[in-house]
Amino acid sequence: MSASRTETPNLLVLIKSLLPSLSKAETKVAQEIIREPEAASTRTITELARAAGTSEATVVRFCRSLGLSGHRELRMRAAQAMIGTGNGPDREIAGGDIPTGADMARIIATVSYADVGAITDTAESLDKDACEAAVAALAGAGRVDLFGVWASGIAATDLAQKLHRIGCVAYSWPDVHAALAATALAGRKDVAVAISHSGATTETVEFLEAARDRGATTVAITNHARSPLAKTADHVLTTAARETTFRSGATVSRIAQLMVVDCLFVGVAARLRRRSAKALAATAAAVSGRQRAS
Repeated sequence: MSASRTETPNLLVLIKSLLPSLSKAETKVAQEIIREPEAASTRTITELARAAGTSEATVVRFCRSLGLSGHRELRMRAAQAMIGTGNGPDREIAGGDIPTGADMARIIATVSYADVGAITDTAESLDKDACEAAVAALAGAGRVDLFGVWASGIAATDLAQKLHRIGCVAYSWPDVHAALAATALAGRKDVAVAISHSGATTETVEFLEAARDRGATTVAITNHARSPLAKTADHVLTTAARETTFRSGATVSRIAQLMVVDCLFVGVAARLRRRSAKALAATAAAVSGRQRAS
């Protein structure tokens, strides 16, 4: 796996990315901080433990699970996470929940806030070294196989067609049998990219494991840094999507995934600048005659 980044991600983003890997007791602490991050910045360790319905020892273990030195750093990071949140309309919709009876203005505000937040948080938390390594692998690949199901399959297909337009051999495999056949033919010069918000989608994890076992370089795009998918990949690119009511695993996650996909595509295109420019011109010319006059 690529070296860890030097930046410090937003505390709430970090907690949500590691949530599936926490113990039940630690999850209580995590949920309490997510529910009241401002309070977490001022509470003593005893107060936080009591609010979460757990022990001080659990709070200490929780801090260690996050890679923090202790409760003092947790309070400091909680305070930093609140900077810029403000107290106006944004604060009211920051949680992302759409209340019963919400009008269209509130729905638009909530959706746009969540989408912009997903892009901003993902940009801040994305491991730059892992991105660079993934770009280098993609640029030098003999073939790129992309795997993703349901909403994640949209992002996989998007990256496949983008890479294809700049002359890279890339395929998206939404069908399980076709995906398994593709991994059976993977080799050391190839790259397999798997996309899953949870990082626990059984088929997607199996596809990446199979490609890895065949010697292909593996890349994972997921919201959870310690997920089964992440553990399978050579390079892990983490998104930071905050799913909202009616949108779990379907929209905000897709926005974050597409942002990472675009970063990879532009990175590869920049690395293969001359070939990319020539291929883009050729593909644009090929379809230009299909445009109807207005």
